[in-house]
Amino acid sequence: MSKARLRQSISFLKKSFKDDEEALAAIASLELKGKDLSFETPVSDGSFPLPAELNGIENSFALFSDGACRGNPGPGSFGMLAQNNAGDVIFEGSGVDNPTTNNRMELEGAIVALENLVEFLKENPPKAKPHVWLFSDSKYVVEGVEKWVAGWKARGWKKADKKEPENVDLWKRLDETTKLFTNLKFKWVKGHAGHPQNERCDQLANIALDEAGF
Repeated sequence: MSKARLRQSISFLKKSFKDDEEALAAIASLELKGKDLSFETPVSDGSFPLPAELNGIENSFALFSDGACRGNPGPGSFGMLAQNNAGDVIFEGSGVDNPTTNNRMELEGAIVALENLVEFLKENPPKAKPHVWLFSDSKYVVEGVEKWVAGWKARGWKKADKKEPENVDLWKRLDETTKLFTNLKFKWVKGHAGHPQNERCDQLANIALDEAGF
């Protein structure tokens, strides 16, 4: 149970037993003990299938990212993880922002995954330039990279109607990060469809929101 879930449970109990002094005393004791507990994000055991794109390709990596938002706009989060071509999870993580939107969190997840891989490769230099695939369930992210960014840049980061794209700050940051990779491809995966790495990213994002009290 996360800290947020514990707080919610205690709040519910207090309301349910507001006229019972004995019960309230027990709840107060539980609340006090809860402050001494250690709450950590559960770590996956890394037993995810190897994406077919990495089969037989040395120095290859798969990144997965997902965004979540409770209200749009509202408090939001992202989850991300990375695998090497042996199938090992080399890192995973999450982050929270408020207020934000789902699209911003989808972008943030992709950016942070790539930035973390940059740092990983600095500490573990590959023998050759790595092949990287980033999997996202956001068509906004994937189609943005593949279809929109080049046109926006050609027009000075403007859309055809001469207005700035939404979330241009994150699109610029993503563009700068993708330049650090020679072999990088984005691929869309269907969300909430049992894809194990995508489900793990969704779990990480929601745990982060729970831990933040949202």
